[in-house]
Amino acid sequence: MIQWRAVRHLDPWIVLIGLALAGFGALLIYSASRTSYPEGIQGLSHPTVRHLTFAAMGLLVIGLVAWLDYRSLGQVTPTLYAVALVLLAGVLVVGTSVYGAKRWLNFAGLSIQASEVAKLLVIVVLAKYLADRQREIRQLRTFLGSLAIVAVPTALVFAEPDLGTAMIFGAVWLGMVVVAGVRPQHILAFLATLTLSTPFVVVALMGDYQRERIATFLNPALDPLGGGFSIIQAEISVGSGGPFGRGFTEGTQTQLDYLQTPTRDYIFSVLGEELGLVGALLLFALFAFLLFRGLRTAALARDPFGRLIATGIVIWILFQVFINVGVNIRLLPVTGIPLPFISEGGSSILMLFVALGLLESILLRHKQIEF
Repeated sequence: MIQWRAVRHLDPWIVLIGLALAGFGALLIYSASRTSYPEGIQGLSHPTVRHLTFAAMGLLVIGLVAWLDYRSLGQVTPTLYAVALVLLAGVLVVGTSVYGAKRWLNFAGLSIQASEVAKLLVIVVLAKYLADRQREIRQLRTFLGSLAIVAVPTALVFAEPDLGTAMIFGAVWLGMVVVAGVRPQHILAFLATLTLSTPFVVVALMGDYQRERIATFLNPALDPLGGGFSIIQAEISVGSGGPFGRGFTEGTQTQLDYLQTPTRDYIFSVLGEELGLVGALLLFALFAFLLFRGLRTAALARDPFGRLIATGIVIWILFQVFINVGVNIRLLPVTGIPLPFISEGGSSILMLFVALGLLESILLRHKQIEF
């Protein structure tokens, strides 16, 4: 139980920035959905209302998770890992296929994106594994054990297929093992092996769907009305925004419905077109401030477990922002990765608020004020 005076250790900025980002996303979702909902907001089914509802639920979730002692999660990591694997495997068996990928489980009328839940669960499991092996952290078997923990969910996500989320798992693992203190030689050897084996992986493991996406990314003109259409339209949207944008709800590509999934994967294109460079810089500033508060949490954590959880959350959000924006500006191949807190999607925003709650839980206990 936490004493009430420990509440002063909470970081209100983490909550405020999370809510500001969610509010920013609601504005963009409203603009991006005007074509599909010309009558405006008239009910709970409107994507803007759903987004704000999940954000409100997220605020409650932050409080509940912050009050939970994060260290108690370390006692149930085998269960958490099993849940993550069951969800990811379940998607492959009974999941709903959208745009050529199975990523959603339908349960009691709700759609759950299993990979969004699995991201945070795997971070907690990996943090516990590395924290419990600080004395053996520089041994090869510890390094390989951490790799095995992440390899299984990564393989399941890759099979959906979801290359973007698989990359996030890899980035989170890499950042966490570096912070945990594994031998640099082990990391370099692994990265060298991965680099050399990449051409063989592309040939042997990537399906036609993924290879077509890469080919279209390299040259969208190969299929300008098919796979290359979204890439071309996103480029036009972001490029036409200029410094200040065309104005909120005034973007031509957005309002004429040229963007595929504008409230989800291509919501940054909506921002670029309507709010321009200034809007993008504001968004990046909010993310940078949130990530800074996350790093502060990692620095203040009282134990390796808390420090590694905070590190994993920061890397997760950072890399997911990088992938989503990279897709929108044609820096990366198309992959269905939401922009954190901004894109429409219940599973994504709820799990992000759970992550913020864990950061607050770590801060709440970093002075060991208990009775």
